[in-house]
Amino acid sequence: MKPLNLIALLLFLGGAVWALTRSERTVREIQNAYYQAITPFLKSGSQLETRARLFTKETRHSKELEAELEATREQLGRLKLIEARFRELEYENVQLRHALDFKQTTRFDVVAARVIRRNPTTWWQTVEIDAGSKHGIGTQLAVLSNEGLVGKIDRVDNSGDRASVLLLTDEKCQVSARVEGSPEVGILSGQRGGFDGDPMLRLRFLSPNAAVRNGQRVFSTGRGGIFQPNILLGTIHSVEKGALDSEALVRPSVNFADLGAVFVVLSADS
Repeated sequence: MKPLNLIALLLFLGGAVWALTRSERTVREIQNAYYQAITPFLKSGSQLETRARLFTKETRHSKELEAELEATREQLGRLKLIEARFRELEYENVQLRHALDFKQTTRFDVVAARVIRRNPTTWWQTVEIDAGSKHGIGTQLAVLSNEGLVGKIDRVDNSGDRASVLLLTDEKCQVSARVEGSPEVGILSGQRGGFDGDPMLRLRFLSPNAAVRNGQRVFSTGRGGIFQPNILLGTIHSVEKGALDSEALVRPSVNFADLGAVFVVLSADS
């Protein structure tokens, strides 16, 4: 053994013997000094252990919360689908009630149909319905809703189960019309081009000094043989008077933005 190591060993043994030979009070003082020296390290280790346990617990709790949140999201998604379906069924139920009321009260022999297809590029021009020649439907028949005139059949599909309706909002659909409470008669049709909001109709060939006012209702006259008389078309929105004749903008009675159930008129009661 090297002399330096031997000296260190002898000093350690000597210190140990000296400490053991002291009185009990001296030994306690030495122990207290030792514990005071290592206490900060013990506390630091205990705090680190506590923090580690809390971190592990929070991590586990966070994972549980994340799993619960994901399950809640899935349940919310299912509830939204159920709610959407419920609203759709509720809307269909309202339409069917209106359709039943209309069919029971109308003076026309009609076939009920649903709008099943609508092209965004021809939204205000045509719609497709789920009834055709198998149901006795042919071209040039008037199409109604419980709100008023929708348009007329312009094409029947070869399958016999579908037909195309030319809407009143199309400029090619022209109806002989009269203004309620006045002698004014003119031709009502849609307007060319798109619409920023709800579509408007144009009533042309009124007299130059047409005595009509906003809010008056407009009905079909029955002239022309396609549209039966006294079908509601809309209400006067504004009047433009000219030197030779006057024109009026008419707000349709039918909500053309949201067509659902319609009725094809097969014949009218005499």
